[in-house]
Amino acid sequence: MEETPTPTPAPTPASDLAPITVLLADDQALLRSAFRVLVDSEPDMCVVGEASDGAQAFELARGLRPDVVLMDIRMPGTDGLAATRLISADPELAAVRVVMLTTFEVDEYVVAALRAGASGFLGKGAEPDELLNAIRVAAAGDALLSPAATKGLIATFLAQGGGAADTIATAAHAKRLAALTGREREVLVLVAAGLSNDEIAGRLEVSPLTVKTHVNRAMAKLGARDRAQLVVIAYESGLVRPRAE
Repeated sequence: MEETPTPTPAPTPASDLAPITVLLADDQALLRSAFRVLVDSEPDMCVVGEASDGAQAFELARGLRPDVVLMDIRMPGTDGLAATRLISADPELAAVRVVMLTTFEVDEYVVAALRAGASGFLGKGAEPDELLNAIRVAAAGDALLSPAATKGLIATFLAQGGGAADTIATAAHAKRLAALTGREREVLVLVAAGLSNDEIAGRLEVSPLTVKTHVNRAMAKLGARDRAQLVVIAYESGLVRPRAE
């Protein structure tokens, strides 16, 4: 009796992979609706919740565990910065990435967002493709720190410091840097310069996978959530200093 061949399973299409889950936090309902339509139109992502203030955003983040939170900085009551600090401080939300939405009108907010634990920031006037790309970049654990002019702005404010709290943070970061190998410190400097893994690999003449390994080890040793936090630590520790204007 002829044996019936076992059918070969069809490869899983990309659309069947778990989508990137997104939480929207903005006090403007119309803007949230526009973001929802845009995000839900993509096959690889979906909106799982909406919040009108920071307190609600934090509670929803705890309940829904989204991959990415699109967080407006200015909201009544608990603002986006406070909500981001709460999310970043919660060990159970370590995998949640926050992208701050800002008008770039107040430069200090950009730096405060990164210090609060955000993976990066995006202007509310960004093109739809930029917003979607920002969600994918943040979900992948990368930092939204371009263009170069913005990175220079961040460096300037971080280097200004100010107060005992900054001095304590600088000392703590500097102490942890001692745990890095020479190559990990070298990679950290290039990450702070805004280079991608491929660009760093080309600069150091190693493979991108090797660079990724060094980045991951540096993140683990420094307690950084993602590349954005590596940049903050690199500047606050004094390892990297802004170029003179």
